[in-house]
Amino acid sequence: MDARDYEAWYHTPRGRWIGDIEFDLLRRLLRPGKGESLLDVGCGTGYFTRRFAAESGVRVVGLDPDLVWLGFAKTCDGAGPSYCSGRAERLPFPDRSFDRTVSVTALCFIHDQRRAVREIVRVTRKRFAIGLLNRHSLLYIQKGTRGGSGAYRGAHWHTGREVRALFDGLSVSGLEIRSAVLFAGGSRVARSIETALGDRHPFGAFIVAAGEVGEALCQHGSGEDLEKGVNV
Repeated sequence: MDARDYEAWYHTPRGRWIGDIEFDLLRRLLRPGKGESLLDVGCGTGYFTRRFAAESGVRVVGLDPDLVWLGFAKTCDGAGPSYCSGRAERLPFPDRSFDRTVSVTALCFIHDQRRAVREIVRVTRKRFAIGLLNRHSLLYIQKGTRGGSGAYRGAHWHTGREVRALFDGLSVSGLEIRSAVLFAGGSRVARSIETALGDRHPFGAFIVAAGEVGEALCQHGSGEDLEKGVNV
């Protein structure tokens, strides 16, 4: 999908509604403090990167491997967040570089998701929130079967058990898993149901895993995988 078309979708009525729900859930779970540093892994066009910078008062760095999409993100920001090229499986930052780290469905398109999660935990000082696609959702039936369609082509859809398994052996605590966007159509009925149910049901299309980083992991990083970077 073209970066401009992807960004434009978030400015349609349905896209704006879904973007608001996803951002609100991520922010509640991430709990960013004003003036803290935040890394957005797989930032794409920078939609969530900009929102965190503008609405949470944090200093944000957006990272993505796609130089075209990064270029588009930079044109949208002016003096807003900073951006850099890099891959989630090998983040170019030292241990504990950021107070908070967020990733929004980027890991669904990465083969070695476990390694990406390990890297996210490694560079985080306080909390992380990782957004994924939920296999136990109506949207999966509509868009995710047979290899996926449209923007979901090739995506991996996670079960709750798979999400928890990504953190096995890592020094994280208070792991929370929440979901949102039960009915992605955005109708008035869908919005009413979303408001009534909140984020504690397991069947939303957007599933987020969030938690605290433990001190044990922070004391030793990923060894040879560690590259020099900028401590934000």
